[in-house]
Amino acid sequence: MSITVNGLDELKKLAASDLGTSEWIEVTQERVDTFADATGDHQWIHVDPERAKDGPFGAPIAHGYLTLSLFIPLFTELLDVQGVTTKVNYGLNKVRFPAPVKVGSRIRLAGTLAEVEEVPGGVQITVDGTIEIEGGSKPAAVLRSLSRFYA
Repeated sequence: MSITVNGLDELKKLAASDLGTSEWIEVTQERVDTFADATGDHQWIHVDPERAKDGPFGAPIAHGYLTLSLFIPLFTELLDVQGVTTKVNYGLNKVRFPAPVKVGSRIRLAGTLAEVEEVPGGVQITVDGTIEIEGGSKPAAVLRSLSRFYA
């Protein structure tokens, strides 16, 4: 369930808040193949299901950066900031990929709004995110993301 705030002042009040979890999404072979085509990364562990069966993970896996790229659509399920003119991804402070995402797995995002700080013309938020794998003992990704919102 999404938290909706209207404007920067309401966003500032959410600092140190648990944002909850997104819905689960399935990581399909089609999504992996499309990402491979977009990035030129056609390594067999991602795009060759037959060969990947005998590989180190027993199945094809999503690219780590595909998993990371899904942070944004998953995050938009957690927090909706209205009453601003511009929303910008500003970067990442830390990213780790503790476990591979096998094709056919479902993932979701658990997020915390760790910090909200003022920047010229707006605010910068720091989000601690964990991309969980359904039924997995380790997360697919653990990250600290920075975004800016301008009035």
